[in-house]
Amino acid sequence: MFQRLPKAVLIDVDGTMVDSVPDLAYCADEMMKALGMAAHGEDKVRHWVGNGVERLVRRSLIGQLDGEPDEALFERAYPLYLELYEANTCERSALYPGVREGIDYLKNAGVRVGCVTNKAEQFTVPLLKTLNLYQDFEIVISGDTLAKKKPDPMPLLHGAKHFSVAANEAMMIGDSISDVKAARAAGFDIVCMTYGYNHGVDIRDSKPDAVIDSMAELSGLFPAAA
Repeated sequence: MFQRLPKAVLIDVDGTMVDSVPDLAYCADEMMKALGMAAHGEDKVRHWVGNGVERLVRRSLIGQLDGEPDEALFERAYPLYLELYEANTCERSALYPGVREGIDYLKNAGVRVGCVTNKAEQFTVPLLKTLNLYQDFEIVISGDTLAKKKPDPMPLLHGAKHFSVAANEAMMIGDSISDVKAARAAGFDIVCMTYGYNHGVDIRDSKPDAVIDSMAELSGLFPAAA
């Protein structure tokens, strides 16, 4: 699929390396209950994940992907969610199969590896540490590290600058249209996972450079002699 290995890879967290929906949904439902509103359940919340906690809270309050809740209600709900998620960042979350193998393959092949996510640093770092991933990354770019986050290209370009590589020598591994948009805008190659959080839409519709079922399949995307 690719002619050569990238010099650097930035990997998304939620829906790419980590199935974090069980914790995110638990917190959303507990928040709704605390507000005297009906809980949604994990299946519904799964379709709303992928653009950061603030968007998830707003979507939970209106019970759908698009639209805005009453701002006064949001101002009550958001602190509740943050408190809940701080206590439940990695109580139910788990690595997807193949993540460990994929990261090890890249590192053993001499690829420099970083992490880029829209999740806030206060949640990203504890999650990665709990799942024994934090030490694998030379840089962790969270949703509040910079002035802008995905789908803006700023986080990816920041990562490329950190690694001192050109954008066309770098790759993003993600799961959503936000990741595809960010990669295209930055000039990165983009590989997406079939199983991630893309609001119920097949990620193939966004036309990433490659789509795989497991990060363990990364080795099959590059020449064996690379």
